[in-house]
Formats: sequence, structure tokens, C-alpha cells
Amino acid sequence: MHEEPGRNPPAQGPNGGNIPEYSVSEISGAIRRTLEGTFGRVRVRGEITEFKRYPSGHLYFSLKDEQGKISGVVWRGSVSRLGLAPENGVEIIATGKISAYGERSSYQLVVERMEYAGEGALLARIERLRLKLAEEGLFDTERKRTIPLLPRVIGVVTSAQGAVLHDIRTTLSRRFPRPVLVWPVPVQGEGAPAQIVAAIAGFDRLDGTGPIPRPDVLIIARGGGSLEDLMAFNDESVVRAAAACRIPLISAVGHETDTTLIDFAADRRAPTPTAAAEMAVPVRTELLADIQHRAARALGALSRLLQGGRLRLDRAAGGLPDLPGLLQTARLRLDERSHRLGVALPALAQRRRADLVAVERRMPAVETLLAGRGTRLAVLGNGLQAGLRNTLQRQSGRLGQARVTPAPLMAILREKHLAMNGAGRQLEAVSPRAVLARGYALVTSGGHPVTQATGLKDGQRVELTFGDGTRDATIGRGGGLPVQGALDF
Repeated sequence: MHEEPGRNPPAQGPNGGNIPEYSVSEISGAIRRTLEGTFGRVRVRGEITEFKRYPSGHLYFSLKDEQGKISGVVWRGSVSRLGLAPENGVEIIATGKISAYGERSSYQLVVERMEYAGEGALLARIERLRLKLAEEGLFDTERKRTIPLLPRVIGVVTSAQGAVLHDIRTTLSRRFPRPVLVWPVPVQGEGAPAQIVAAIAGFDRLDGTGPIPRPDVLIIARGGGSLEDLMAFNDESVVRAAAACRIPLISAVGHETDTTLIDFAADRRAPTPTAAAEMAVPVRTELLADIQHRAARALGALSRLLQGGRLRLDRAAGGLPDLPGLLQTARLRLDERSHRLGVALPALAQRRRADLVAVERRMPAVETLLAGRGTRLAVLGNGLQAGLRNTLQRQSGRLGQARVTPAPLMAILREKHLAMNGAGRQLEAVSPRAVLARGYALVTSGGHPVTQATGLKDGQRVELTFGDGTRDATIGRGGGLPVQGALDF
């Protein structure tokens, strides 16, 4: 039997036989060499369990199926190249190599890459997450924001390499050039979801007061790929960040047939990144043409409005009266009334003077009036004296019978005195002398009143009685007098 160098010779004796003797490290090394030499690189399918992430950056877990379990490890340098974020309960296909750990007499799978185990299991996982987020209301239509018609700044979250960013910029430049802020992120791999979330939150935190403006719309984009390649946009943290973003967000992940969960949380979904750019801005030429069309319509409407107003104004002006004609008529009427007034006033004064003369002629003679009033006054005085005398006699008789105070007598005297004063004022009011005091004169001849000028002759002596006395006068002929004679004093 060939002996390996450094190996102890076979033990001799009835119990030892020819069994070789190995040290622990020899056995561990032999097993390790056997495993690594026999299997090399392998692909192992199983469900992740007992997943742990250590501070050193290494990932430890186990893969299991219905009949077995194997330990696995991902060294820190391979984490970023895994292709997905491992978590418990996910069925994957791990690519790596078998290695033994001699100190613990164990073996493990050193994983370099992971992929989901079949699209069916992956789609089922995505559907469970979609139903969960939909129940929370993250996909409700009421949460969707309106994309602004013409954003001032557009934010883009995508990979710095590839044709996606170039397509977006080309489309924006062709349709309506706008400033673009790019936040480059990996769009697949282990750290892609966390960096996409950081980009969305970073854009949302901008307030526009600093040197970096706040975008008016965000575009989350990547090119096409397999379902595994798009899994970063099915990550729960990415979907929640898109739903919480206060900036209107357009998702453009994959091709037209690809659908990810971020499409449900976004405000608008575009089938391609180019279509997302077309949604973000209008076509400049079409916008200018629309503005010109609207301006033409506005000018036409304004012209029709002015024309209608002018027609209404003309109709209203036609219904107004002729102001110059009205003024001319009023002026003629005023002149006519002025002429009639100038003629009517002298005529009215003449009529009033004739009426006054007629009244004067009907007035009785002053002596007759005075005689009649004197007689009535004497009668009243006699009656008053008789009444007073009788009253005094009756009161004297009563005083002889009873003692009476002089107050009633004084009241009676005051009453009678007031009555006599009133009668005197009435007599004065109708007295001819009151008429004479107003400027009239009484003409008498031989003690008789003269009422007509034709009864007087030139040189005849007359007596004129005024309010304050009497004067003698001689009738003479005066020039320009309306009477047939004139008075000479």
C-alpha cells in the first residue's frame, strides 16, 4: 500500500490491522480538498433562513429544502454583486463554491451571486407585497398628483451609464428644453433600493432656497431587463418612498410590457423613459401654435364683443331724444313765456288798480260812518252803564244781606272793561280814519263828500280830510292828470 509522505505508518497488532492513522487537521484538510475539488462552482437552490448581517459586512444564512439544510456565507466584497437583497423566506438559486471550515468540522457554501428561483415564486412574492401596499392605500387614485404643464426643473433618478439618461435628455431638448437635475444611482444589485430611496428623499427635501433648485417633476427610469433585474423597483422601501414623495413622480422602468410596484405608487406611469420625458414637457412648437390659436380666438371674440357693444350703443343713441332740438324748443318756450309775462304784469296791475278804485267809490262817507259808529258806541255805552248800574244795585242789595268780598266785583269790572276795549278796537278797525291813515284823502264840498271829478268846477273850493287833519284846496286844471281838474293848495 502506498503511503503518503508525513503519514504515520499503519498500526500493527490484532486490533489495529492496516488502518492508517490521521491527525484532525489532516482529515479536515482532506475533506476540504475533496469537497472543493469534487464540486468546484455549484448552483444551489433553496429557501433562505437564519439570515444574519454582521457588523463586519459578511452575510450568514442557511439554505434549506424539504429534506436538508446547508450553511452559506457571502463575504463583504461580494455583497454588492449579489444581484438581490437576501431575506428570510425567499427561495433563491445561489451560485458559489463548497468550502469546509476545519476548526468546526463543518462545510458551507460560499455564495458569489443570488437570483430568484423561478419567475413564478418571484411573481407570487411581488403580488403579496402589492396586495399589502394596496390595502394601506398607497396606490389610491386620490393620492395621485397632477403633472405640471411646463415644469421649470426636471429631476431624474437613473443610472449614470446607459442610454436611458441620453434618451431623456434628447427628448426634452427636442420637445421643450428644460434644466435637468440627475441623481445617479445603481438600478439593480444589492444596494440599489437603498440608493434609489435616498435619491427620491433627497430631491423631496430640497426647498429651492439653496443653490440647487427644487424639481417640479421627478422621473424614475431604467432600461429593460429580466424580472430579477427590475426587482429593485419592486422593493417595499422604494415603493413607499415614491408614494411619500411630494413632488409629482413619473415611473419609467423597463419596457412597455414590464410592470413594477413603483408604477402603482407613481403619479404617472410611462411605458419607456422616452415616453416619460414626453409626459414631463409639452412640444414647444405645438404649445406656441396652441397659444397663437387661442390668441386668435380671443381677438375674434373681443372683436365680436366690441361690434355687439357698438351696435347696442348705436341703438341706444337712436332711442335718445334730439337734445339740440329739445334745447331749442325750451328756449322758444322760455322766450314766449317771458314776452307773455311782460305783457301780463302791467295788465294785472291795471286791473288791480281799477278794482281798488271801484272799491273806493263804494266806500260810504266818513261822517256817515263816524256818525253811525258814534251812535252805536253811545248806545253800547248807555247799555253798559245801565248794566253796570243794575249790577251794582243788585250787588249792593246782596251786600246788604250778606257780607261779600270785592273779588267778584273786580272780576266783573275787568271782564266788562276787556269787552269794551274789544268793541273799541273793532270800531277803530272799521273807522274811516284808519283808511285815511293808509294814505287816502276824503274830498268834501259844502260838508258833502265828492265821489266824482265831473261834479267839480275850476276854482271851486273843497276841503281835504287826511289822517292827521284837514286842509282847504281849490280846484284847478292841471296838465297830464287823469281827472278833469287839479287841486291847488
